[in-house]
Amino acid sequence: MPAEPLSQKEIEDRLAELPGWSLDGDRLTRSYRLGSHFAATAMVVHIAQVQEELDHHSDLTLGYNSVSLSVNTHSAGGAVTELDFRLAQRVQDLAPVHGAS
Repeated sequence: MPAEPLSQKEIEDRLAELPGWSLDGDRLTRSYRLGSHFAATAMVVHIAQVQEELDHHSDLTLGYNSVSLSVNTHSAGGAVTELDFRLAQRVQDLAPVHGAS
């Protein structure tokens, strides 16, 4: 069954549960600052592992000591779906492990 786009109200309600995440156009986005380039790289690898488990992938940007994500669901016409929030929550849960803020 294909992922269904969420309504604006559903997106707003879900974002209230994910500090630091926001809606930028039709994508969920979040940036994290870490203590070093190595920590940021380790977080990217960990995110990639989660994405493989979920079979849902974001655009990831690795900076010197930062990681940025941007995600929507291509199979839903580029809309935000429950899949995006599942990924966002998993990333949010692992961020403290890497000392991300």
